[in-house]
Amino acid sequence: MALVILGHPDIEKSLANRTIIEELKDSDPAVEIRNLSMLYPDYHIDARAEQEALLRHEAVIFQYPLYWYSMPAILKHWFDIVFEYQFAYGSRGDKLKDKYFIPSFTVGAPEREYNPLGQHHFRIHEFCKNLEQTAYYAGMKYTDPVYFHGTSVNAGYTEEDIKSKAKLHARRLTEKLAELQN
Repeated sequence: MALVILGHPDIEKSLANRTIIEELKDSDPAVEIRNLSMLYPDYHIDARAEQEALLRHEAVIFQYPLYWYSMPAILKHWFDIVFEYQFAYGSRGDKLKDKYFIPSFTVGAPEREYNPLGQHHFRIHEFCKNLEQTAYYAGMKYTDPVYFHGTSVNAGYTEEDIKSKAKLHARRLTEKLAELQN
């Protein structure tokens, strides 16, 4: 069973992330989804409840939209509160050891803009180094991120295109989870 930490600040307005979550629910009812914005609209995160959820699962998917080359504020705050000393790191902080850390996100802009000569200057994987280090520091098994570009209708992508890519994204996550269980 996998845990999904949904870090989208307004999932109802997100066609891409909402579709991914719906597809994950449909494909595997055993997946636990924790919608941080719904659980903690005031940002008062219950560290113990979140830690207990982490302990119940062997794989953790962090689902969010890429905001300003990083994660939304509520997800960053979640890490600050939940990945505590002596839980996620420290001399007795081995509670997440060997659990899978799966970054899963959506990117509004097209892929061609994420390269040294593009508008965003870096490749997507370069924006994931902090995630990778967090996983390693907590003793988790980092996996390559699952992501896709072109989620913004403002950039000319159709709702049909976005939904189709989001369904494929969810399928890739489901396949990744199946591979990790073998």
